[in-house]
Amino acid sequence: MAQEEREPEKVELRKVLRPFHVWALGVGIVLVGEFMGWNFTIAKGGPIASILACWFIGCLYITLVLVCSEMGSAMPRAGGPYEWTKMLMGPMAAWIVGVAVVLEYIMLEAADSLVIGAIMEDVSGGESIFFFWVLLTVTILSLLNYRGVFLTLTTNFIITFIAYVTIFIIFFYCRPFTESSILDMTLPVRSVLGYDVTLPYGWVGILAAFQYGIWYYLGIEGATMAAEECRVPGRGVPLGTVAGMCTLLVGATLTWFTCTRLVDWTIMGVSAYPLYDAALATGAVTIIGALFIGTLFSCLASANGCINDASRSWFAMARDGFVNEWWAGVHPKYKSPYRGVILTMPLAIAFGFSGLLDQVIAFSIASGLMCYWILAVDAMLFRKRWPLGTIKREYVSPWHPIPALTLLILTFLTMIAFFFGYAINFAAAMVFYLVCGAYYWFYSKKRVERHGQMFVFEFPVPADRPDIKDRRREFREVIEE
Repeated sequence: MAQEEREPEKVELRKVLRPFHVWALGVGIVLVGEFMGWNFTIAKGGPIASILACWFIGCLYITLVLVCSEMGSAMPRAGGPYEWTKMLMGPMAAWIVGVAVVLEYIMLEAADSLVIGAIMEDVSGGESIFFFWVLLTVTILSLLNYRGVFLTLTTNFIITFIAYVTIFIIFFYCRPFTESSILDMTLPVRSVLGYDVTLPYGWVGILAAFQYGIWYYLGIEGATMAAEECRVPGRGVPLGTVAGMCTLLVGATLTWFTCTRLVDWTIMGVSAYPLYDAALATGAVTIIGALFIGTLFSCLASANGCINDASRSWFAMARDGFVNEWWAGVHPKYKSPYRGVILTMPLAIAFGFSGLLDQVIAFSIASGLMCYWILAVDAMLFRKRWPLGTIKREYVSPWHPIPALTLLILTFLTMIAFFFGYAINFAAAMVFYLVCGAYYWFYSKKRVERHGQMFVFEFPVPADRPDIKDRRREFREVIEE
């Protein structure tokens, strides 16, 4: 029995990542949302509501990145949000967050494979090879993740960078600095940069657009999953994540400007591939080819990063005993959590074969929102239990508690936006996570709370969690045996 409890302490991942790998992970997962999906904000509220949703949701993710960077650099463990919640809110909340993170990224991976399948089916002349490409995409990217995180994220950096550059290619092709693109102060108040600034569906259209505005940035918090594998977590996590968020803010704004300048907003609001359709509107073969590559590479980068993050969250939960500890196995040569990687394959393929792209994405977003409000609470508890100066912090989130409170408010507003079209989906997701909580409470509560690996950070024991001291002592006694 002692040997079984000792084993998790030996499970470690290889520290090989630099800040650009963290950037590649965060931006790679998200960038596909700038090639598709965001444009449904236009259908919900018009072009002005779309850009306002882009910036408001951008504020949500800026605050999320700030609090995640502080907690991730101070508690650098694979699993990210799961690990912080475990220390700050306890095992039950950690279990729910861990499952939500796994499903958020597996659903995104499935959605990416669906889009790749649709693109390749169109390119091949409409032949029925859709499911073949879904299967091939998931299999190849899973094999890449199996071979280790350094190869995975180096590859992601290359294809993400190429995809991101294509946004600038089409933006500058539109000659944005010509006279027709500059604000004409003689224009009527209701016309700015050639756009009708009235809101066709009123102010409620801005709130309704929040649900799709989240596509611009969904998953950037996953960059903190790389903390345990960073050479210098205190530098790599904040630098890579904050730089990634800045990258996405610029790309999102340029994407909106380009697409709404080239295509009528009533058409853009229902487009499947808005940036590619904007490229088609130019009629330039070079631009069309570049955006085709960018769209395809963004999907590949997203799916690749999603496998990485989903497997780390599952690995972290297995290491702590929430699921069978066999899943926490690390490959002897590649030092990857290869069993967690293998687990994501059948799940992603199953959701991909469903063909229900909008349903898969809706569940992924709902899972992310479930995590965000908990992370806002985590950030406030972290500062309350361990104020500045009590523990070593490589990065300090500024203006506390404003970022955490802003994150909490914007998260709940985005949850309300779900009721403009996907109320049943959101309710079903929340019921699912209630069931997850019940599963923990009735099935694995006693087993997990005895697990010493739950409290590995040697922080001062806070007054409201004296149990941490007891658990650490029990764990050390087991190891000494």
